[in-house]
Formats: sequence, structure tokens, C-alpha cells
Amino acid sequence: MDKKNALRAGALAAGTTLMMLLMSSPALALTRDDGDDPGPGLSVIQTLGLYVLAPIALFALIAGLVWVLDRSKDRADPTSSNITVRGKA
Repeated sequence: MDKKNALRAGALAAGTTLMMLLMSSPALALTRDDGDDPGPGLSVIQTLGLYVLAPIALFALIAGLVWVLDRSKDRADPTSSNITVRGKA
């Protein structure tokens, strides 16, 4: 890629990024909408419990249920599980 094309691609990427940043201005979040009624905020412990501990607990519960309720008995290869090897005496 020559320098002219690289400069053009960089300018396009920078312009697109700048336009996206300008269009998603956080200043718009300060104005309230009609009917907006935010509740009280979450504490750090509540946030960690909701977004970290609850998904881990849910994953552990589902994995445990799958493990306990698994009905398949034979997991070994049937061709090699009944072979016994004895040395000659």
C-alpha cells in the first residue's frame, strides 16, 4: 500500500471515529426525559453480586444439574475396556 492510500485510509478512520464520538455525546444523558424515574443506585457489593456472582452461580447450578442428571453409563470405549493383559509365567 503506498503512502497516499495509507493516508486516505487513516483520515477516513479518524473522521469516522470523530463523528461517532460527536454523535454519541454524553452531555445528552444529563437531560431528563418525560416519565423518567430513576431508582436508587446500586452499591459496589450489589453490583458485584448481580453482575459477577449471580452468573457464576447460575453457571455452576446448570453444570451441576447436567452432571448429576446425566444418564449415560458407558463412557469407555467398548472394544478396549474388556481386554486383560497377563504376562506369561
